Amino acid sequence: MKVKKTLIWVIAVFITIGAAYYQRISGPTQPVKYEFTINDSIIKFKLPRSNQGVSNFNLKLEVPEEVSGRVIYRRYPTNEAWDTLQLQRSSDTLMVRLPQQPNAGKLEYSVELFQGTEAINFQQTENTIIRFRGSVPAWVIIPHVLLMFLAMLWSNATGILSVWNIPSYKKHAIITSTLFVVGGLIFGPIMQKYAFGEYWTGWPFGGDLTDTKVMVSVIFWILAVVLNRKKDRPWIMIIAALILFIIFMIPHSAAGSEFNYESGQVITGMMVLVTIGTSGVKFPLRKKIGL
Repeated sequence: MKVKKTLIWVIAVFITIGAAYYQRISGPTQPVKYEFTINDSIIKFKLPRSNQGVSNFNLKLEVPEEVSGRVIYRRYPTNEAWDTLQLQRSSDTLMVRLPQQPNAGKLEYSVELFQGTEAINFQQTENTIIRFRGSVPAWVIIPHVLLMFLAMLWSNATGILSVWNIPSYKKHAIITSTLFVVGGLIFGPIMQKYAFGEYWTGWPFGGDLTDTKVMVSVIFWILAVVLNRKKDRPWIMIIAALILFIIFMIPHSAAGSEFNYESGQVITGMMVLVTIGTSGVKFPLRKKIGL
């Protein structure tokens, strides 16, 4: 039995780390990676899609001295005219300060790089969308991330324990629910308030997908705990664990908060998708202009 429980936790750890890694590399706030070759050297850089709470946000690209460039941008989603900022060199870095936006405000931008007067092709096929947020203190971020990771770990372990009908699944289900409530429903809204000015923008008050995912997970796990109090129903625990895993696979911040420049309000969820679809904004890269 001891060997089986150890194996269960090893499997749960691997599943959780894999899911956490997927969350880390997916979603609309992860930087876009590019590379190009110059003088037989491969140059790699990233275009950020989140300001990470830094108010005076500098876009920085480490490229050789012979490379120059500029950034073409506008507020998103709008049909405003494009503005241009020249990248300024400091040692081996080109940089420019992107205009600060309201919390949940976005900019749509593309980068043009040149070696002399010749444009450098680094396979940029669409504009980059960067979302701005407020600064979130460490005392909020650290417990929120840690508790959500632990909740996912305990959820996976509880689900596997339930498959083998090991009685301790009930105790672990209570731990899972507690971790989710504290991490998702207490520290989550506090983080949301610092970042975007609202405590809760998911169901039933809004359409923010991240908040809604947390609420759905919490509801299923609380139901699983309640329905197993007087009768063994391990299959409910398995369903709750599977639902949480599926929800966790939805990229973080997808259909999240977005500042509407026309109304001056923050919109969420499906309203973000509707706004994008009706605004006339095009995702493909804007037509390049010569140096």
